Amino acid sequence: MTQTSENVTWLTQEAYNKLKDELAYLTGPARTEIAAKIAAAREEGDLRENGGYHAAKEEQGKQELRVRQLTQLLENAKVGEAPAADGAVAPGMVVTIAFDGDEDDTLTFLLASREYASSDIETYSPQSPLGSGVIGHKVGEDAEYELPNGKKASVRILKAEPYRD
Repeated sequence: MTQTSENVTWLTQEAYNKLKDELAYLTGPARTEIAAKIAAAREEGDLRENGGYHAAKEEQGKQELRVRQLTQLLENAKVGEAPAADGAVAPGMVVTIAFDGDEDDTLTFLLASREYASSDIETYSPQSPLGSGVIGHKVGEDAEYELPNGKKASVRILKAEPYRD
């Protein structure tokens, strides 16, 4: 399951369904709730000094931004099963790398869309410098990526396993 373009996001069917449910909630019940909050706050009078009104409008703005993000993400999603456990780095894998071949200086991360981000494991996008540098490499291989300062860094792939929620 490799990415075919920068806008494609790999998702399992379960993740796709979860995000689709979130979008349905945000475009249905959540919109109704926020509209009611705005209407109630508007009836309190002067909108210039109405903290409840401004808070509800801000919440509405954040909600609509999330609706746009989810819509775009789901339109460009590639849905399928987790990648094969063949040792090759691909989106949807938990990858362990060693910096400059130093087995004591390691990082384990999930190579996936930020939609997968959780407190359990650090998440790197396949489009990030590190993510794009390691995609396609196999366990035991060295990979290079560009640092923000333009210099190159190398890592060794120690592990690449499909992510399991």
